[in-house]
Formats: sequence, C-alpha cells, structure tokens
Amino acid sequence: MITFLMILNFIFPPSSVHDFSFKSIDGKEVKLSQYKGKKLLLVNTASKCGFTKQYKDLEELHKKYGKNLVIIGFPTNNFGNQEPGSNEDIATFCEENYGVTFLIAEKIDVKGENIHPLFKYLTAQPNPDFTGDINWNFEKFLINEKGKLIHRYRSKVTPLDPMIVGQL
Repeated sequence: MITFLMILNFIFPPSSVHDFSFKSIDGKEVKLSQYKGKKLLLVNTASKCGFTKQYKDLEELHKKYGKNLVIIGFPTNNFGNQEPGSNEDIATFCEENYGVTFLIAEKIDVKGENIHPLFKYLTAQPNPDFTGDINWNFEKFLINEKGKLIHRYRSKVTPLDPMIVGQL
C-alpha cells in the first residue's frame, strides 16, 4: 500500500537526517532538525545484549561532549529478542542500571519490513567500510552538524573508541 508519505519521499527525498523525526520513549515528537549545528550519535540499543554495557560509555560521552554532541538511543527488538520490554520497561532499565540522561527513542524497528524511515535512510548512506542492513545491537551512526553521515561503526566499536572520540 502506497502512502502519502511514500509519495512525498519519492518526490522530495530526504537530504539529511534533519528531515526526520521520531517519538521519544515518553511519546513526544522529536524533530532532528532542532539539532542542526550539533553532531549526532545515533545508536540502536537493547537491554539484554552483550553490548548493553555500552550504555555506560554513551552516558560518559553525553556528559563530556553533550554541549556539541547529541546522543540518541533507539531501542529495538530486531536482534535475538534482546529488547522485549515496553518503552516504560526500557526507560526504567536505562535509568536504574546506567543512569542514562541522554535521549532515548521509543522502541522501533531498524531493519525489516517495518524499518523506521530514519534507519532506512541511514543504512543506505555511503560509508567507507560498509552499507546495508544493521547486523546487531549497538551499531553507531556519527552524523555531522549538517545532518550527513560521517561514519558508521559496528557494535564492537565502543562509544569511547578513539575512532569516534577523535571525530567529536
């Protein structure tokens, strides 16, 4: 079924991540255009993953670079059923276990038939190492101040890795 939004995206394709919006974990609409002039680190997250401890590093990055860097976690249950909880469960988990204060989105799909339009766009962007589907939880997309992808990092690259920090 073709929707009006699909037609609009065909006629006026997105030119940057600033053309997208999403809902925060508490249900509020968030337009990425409000972050023009700041770098973004967009990460698909999960609470029951071997990489979940990266929440700690993401929070550290947020505290250290939050003036010029916006970190957004996008919980997803696309990989190994590792994010089965509700938005409320996820918010509680992040706060109680990692003291997360950076922005968390509502749970979305980052691959497959119901992929969120933002991640459909991101996974199609040219990247020096790879493009295409996300392979696992905690892949990271570093976006420049103009809304363009700087680099995409696989799950094993931690948020505090010099490859990421060096570009902030």
